[in-house]
Formats: sequence, structure tokens, C-alpha cells
Amino acid sequence: MPSTERGWAARVAGLSRQGERRFAWWSGRMMEGGMLESRFRGGMIGSALGDAIGELAFRRPTRERLLAEVGRRERLVYTDDTAMAIGLAESIAGVGGLDERHLGDTFKANFSREPWRGYAAGPPTVFAQVEQQGLSYREAARRLYGGEGSFGNGAAMRIAPLGLVFHDAPGLYEKARLSAAVTHAHPVGIDGAAVQARAVAYAVAQDPARPFSADDFIRSLLDTARTPEVAGKLRLVRQLVLEAAPAQQAAQALGQGVAVQRSLPFALFCFASHSGAFQDCLFCAVLNGGDRDTLGAMACAISGAHLGVEAIPHEWRGKLENREAIEALAVRLVRMRGA
Repeated sequence: MPSTERGWAARVAGLSRQGERRFAWWSGRMMEGGMLESRFRGGMIGSALGDAIGELAFRRPTRERLLAEVGRRERLVYTDDTAMAIGLAESIAGVGGLDERHLGDTFKANFSREPWRGYAAGPPTVFAQVEQQGLSYREAARRLYGGEGSFGNGAAMRIAPLGLVFHDAPGLYEKARLSAAVTHAHPVGIDGAAVQARAVAYAVAQDPARPFSADDFIRSLLDTARTPEVAGKLRLVRQLVLEAAPAQQAAQALGQGVAVQRSLPFALFCFASHSGAFQDCLFCAVLNGGDRDTLGAMACAISGAHLGVEAIPHEWRGKLENREAIEALAVRLVRMRGA
């Protein structure tokens, strides 16, 4: 072959290889984007279903009765847990990040529109003080419970959108603190929210096709925790998971109440013990007593974020109230990351 032809052939081959590299990069980004969208949708829908089905479990506290009730229902209605998660997602998408005033105003507007969702006393009290006394949300939250602030699980139950959006961003703890502080000023309430955000973030980053290390998962949460109340329970979660303790035993040891240090640990146990099966994670969380809807919301946010929306039963997804709006919010959050 003449030298000019060899040169032309080499150039064509080089362009071809360059095109292949560009196509591979583009394909990888498309696959990554599709997988990430599935995880975001899974985290948001999973949390809402854990909440809605957990609420039914108060009246149908066995697996058979609960499944029958879900089958009979035309619509699965969520509670304040999901309403506030939606508010957090709306605010993050609306301002492109976190803004305390915008977040508090969004929560307040959603509460005013649907006060029947089952809110605990704390958030409405904060909203009323902001409106009537001109306080900031943070200051109003600090005045709760004799000036100690709330250490309930309300900041953790709603934080899935934050863990999804910022799963690979620095400063996750401080972002969780800002998100929590509009209603929860107690260090334990903030710490629980940050640990739940880290759990969701960790789950998003793991490949569900590979073996999941519950021990690595819990260790990452221990690295996040900053209060002895939460850290001590996480060490107990690790022990119970390693021992393959029955769910009822774990529930009794860890607690199932409304305080975050007495509910979040059991939700984490349920996910860590059933990381490969959304339904088993949900039933673990909601069928062992306590604050069933919030336990379901927290555990299933992590499970959905890890496994993706396809792992959630299609029939359940189809019955979820406002499913299309929730999934659209999840997609907005994915696209916001690439903006």
C-alpha cells in the first residue's frame, strides 16, 4: 500500500477508535443516568409505599392480613411522612439545593393544604410560631420541648430526597442538619436524620447485582453518627445483624417508638437483614409493632434506593396515591444533578 494510502487508513482508524471511545462514554453516561433514575424513583416510591402500607399495618398486623388488605385497596394513601418528603424534594428542586426559609415555607404550605395527613404536634407548632411571632423556622424549632428541641424521627422519615440528590456530594451531614433544623433542633434528632441520609446515600452507591456487605453498611453509619445515643444503637444493630437475630428480638432490643434513636436503628436492621428483597424489608419494618408507618418509610427508602424501582411490586406502585407526581419529582432531582 502506498504511503499516502497507509496514512489515510491510519487516520480513518484513529477517527474510528475516537468515535468508539466517545460512543462508549456516551453509552456509559446513558446507562448511569438510567440506573440513577431507577434508584431515585425507587427511593421515593419505596419510602411512600413503606409509609402507606405501614399505616395499614396498624390494623392488619400480620403478613397475610396486610397483603389481603393491600390487595383490596384501590389506592394506598400515605401520611405526613411522605407529605414532608415530597416537600423536601420540591424545595430542593425548586431552589437547586437547600434553603432553610424556602424549605420551611414549603412544609408549612403543604401542611396548610393537607393538615389531615397525621402530623405530630411539633411541625404545626413551629409553623404557627413562625407565622404569628415572626420567628425563623430554626428559632421556633429550638423552642420546642422546653427549649431542647425535638429528637423525634420526623426529620429522618422525610430525608430520602436529600440522601438521593447528595449521595456523592461532600458535606452530607451539614446538609442533613440544615434540612432537619427547620423542625428538629435537638442534636439527636439531627444526628438520626444525618444517619438516615447516609444510609440512603450508601445504598444508591452500591451495585445491587453484587453481594451487599451489611457490616460495611453499618460501619459507614457509625462513621457518620455524632451522638452517643445514635452510635450506641448502631453498634447494637451491627451485633444483631451479625447474629442473624429474629426481627421481633431486634425490635425489642432496638425500640420502635417515635424518638429517632428508638426507631431508626430498627429500620436500619430491617434493611441490612433484607438488603436484596424490598418486600421482606417492608414486612420486617411494619409487622413488628411500634411506629409502623415511619419504620416502613425509613427502611423502604433505603431498600428502594438500593434495588431500584423495578424491585418494587408493580401492583403496589400502581395503587400508590400521587405516584406519577412523586416519580416526576424523582426525575427532576436526577436531572437537577446534571444541570
